[in-house]
Amino acid sequence: MDFLTLLVSGILVGIAVAAPIGPVNLICIRRALRYGWLNGFLAGLGAAAGDGIFAIIAAFSVTAALDFMQSNEVWLQSIGGLFLIGMGAKTWFSHPHLVDGEPQDPTERAKDHDLEGLLAGVTSSFFLTITNPATMLGFVAIFGSIAGFTLGGTDYVRATELVIAVILGSALWWAALTSFVAYFRRYMNDRALERINRGSAILIALLGLGILMKLIYMFATQ
Repeated sequence: MDFLTLLVSGILVGIAVAAPIGPVNLICIRRALRYGWLNGFLAGLGAAAGDGIFAIIAAFSVTAALDFMQSNEVWLQSIGGLFLIGMGAKTWFSHPHLVDGEPQDPTERAKDHDLEGLLAGVTSSFFLTITNPATMLGFVAIFGSIAGFTLGGTDYVRATELVIAVILGSALWWAALTSFVAYFRRYMNDRALERINRGSAILIALLGLGILMKLIYMFATQ
């Protein structure tokens, strides 16, 4: 596989794993609507960093990491599910306001636009990504199906190129998504923003509840 084909393949993989609507997409959309493009995009980069870690594990066949993720899958998913439910509750009880596209409360503006607020968005999306072992297993399956790329091989240069391409593809998705959302942000008002905020809170909490219910069902049927 030549460099260009490998690059395109990696970018498409990055987009494919980032695009499905899930908690991270909802978080980035909400932050882009409420605080603007940069805030939403940086939150997306946290997920891209998590995808990059999974890509490294899959591309270089880090057996210890694969074994750890698989053996602790239940705990990781439980933590992720509880985190989502808590985030959904926090989102529900927040009351966003916009004045000329900016949060109305100066304290709120400072909290979510300073370095600490931006890092909170990055770390939350990163945490949600790495607590989902299914994403890593998906990378293993996808990488194994890429023509000419053999997992566990010794061509570390090509493996590194593929990992970089995956991160680039994921970042491109977050840039496109948050740019699209931020564009329509100018047409938002308080009422519409409140509805979107409540809707995303419900979906985020339901995703977390779904993860926990799936785990409970798995134990009940064993």
